[in-house]
Amino acid sequence: MKRLILIAVLLATACSGGPPRQRYPGVALRPAANPSAVIAAEIGFAQLAQEKGQWTAFRATATQDAEMFVPQRTNAQAWLKGRADPPKAIRWQPYQVWSSCDGSFAVTRGGWTTDQGAGFFNTVWQRQEDGGYKWVLDLGDDAQAQSTPPEMIAAKVATCPARGGQRPALTVPIPDAGVDSRTATSRDGTLGWTSEVLEGGKHRFVVQLWNGQGFDRVLDTAAPAGAPR
Repeated sequence: MKRLILIAVLLATACSGGPPRQRYPGVALRPAANPSAVIAAEIGFAQLAQEKGQWTAFRATATQDAEMFVPQRTNAQAWLKGRADPPKAIRWQPYQVWSSCDGSFAVTRGGWTTDQGAGFFNTVWQRQEDGGYKWVLDLGDDAQAQSTPPEMIAAKVATCPARGGQRPALTVPIPDAGVDSRTATSRDGTLGWTSEVLEGGKHRFVVQLWNGQGFDRVLDTAAPAGAPR
């Protein structure tokens, strides 16, 4: 029997005071968070890998400028081009999701398993012009042990900025010299993430979420590089 997945959406605040309607290129989309759509995209990604092949699924669900780590940072579409699917795809499922107030970006975290090992993954999702989501960054960690899936997928949405107020200013972690570090934010500035390639084959990933007065560091993890989940 398939596990029943319950999605618990824990809103940090009501978004009625959020940013005004804005026009995305080619289509008018209401800026609103939709964690359920992000979770559905992640689950669909995992199912596609089992049905059509691992790298086929990665290619189909990534943006053209998406990044992955193998273990160094690289353009995903370039690395995936022409790459044959492995005989057996990696298996994974989401555990958590954090979304910007406007829904322009979201981050998922979950667990992956293979016959040889297990670990965690972090994925950044970008809303597209059709309202769906594609991933723009994927980073896997090697935990050397299988994690226990939660009974519920937890979701949290950033507090919306006050109408007409200043865009939240993200505090960027200061990397050590020589570390490959990149920070990006959602369009409304309420969600920020930093990905780093550290010495010794480790990756660090930091996620920050706006709470109305400042940023909560909701995730800060560093672990050995794992399979490009």
